[in-house]
Amino acid sequence: MKRNYTFLSIVLVFIFSSLISVDAFAGKKKVQLSTSEPDAEIYIDGKLMGKGQAEVLILNNSCVTVKVEKIGFLVETITFCNKKHSATPPKTYYLEMKRDDAYDASIQTDIANIDIELKTTKSEVDAWKLISMIITSYFDVIEVTDRETGYLRTSWVVQAFNQNTIRTRMIVKLGDTDPLTYKIKLVSEESRMAGTSVKRDELYREWDRVLRKYENVIDELLSRLN
Repeated sequence: MKRNYTFLSIVLVFIFSSLISVDAFAGKKKVQLSTSEPDAEIYIDGKLMGKGQAEVLILNNSCVTVKVEKIGFLVETITFCNKKHSATPPKTYYLEMKRDDAYDASIQTDIANIDIELKTTKSEVDAWKLISMIITSYFDVIEVTDRETGYLRTSWVVQAFNQNTIRTRMIVKLGDTDPLTYKIKLVSEESRMAGTSVKRDELYREWDRVLRKYENVIDELLSRLN
């Protein structure tokens, strides 16, 4: 008798699940999504579903999250809901993407976040004076400076953008005394969030771009101390 009840229970569960599934698809809505950038990647609930355009299927009594991404543009997130008391999803949706202000204010570079050798024939005093002068023309605050050990570090300079926070600093270390060699590093980091505190180290990661205001500091140090 128990086996009969077990079999009946399985059948009832299967029928009930099927009815729910049919009901969900019966009330489904479709949105034809297109973007201003034909190669923008469209993710639906985390899965890449197309570039530039995609069909968004919203089952009855559910919501779907769409994320649109392209390098150089802000990430756009849209949620479509197909619920009793929510607005009916549109049949078509056009997304005009906005430029990424952090991207436009920076340049791609291979000299960020690495030690670069700076050899000079100048005396230690003259070299240190020139290094300090050049760096303070780009950075307002020197956090640590010690000519005897050949170490200099600026404070972080933070710049906030719509979807990102960038922090930048310079570090100088003595590499060798004969010939006189310093190691200079332009540190560039991003949080990928707006309004991140400069003190939240765990939220920042190395950025392979540099804000345009600092793009010439390495070249100027190399050329003027040569």
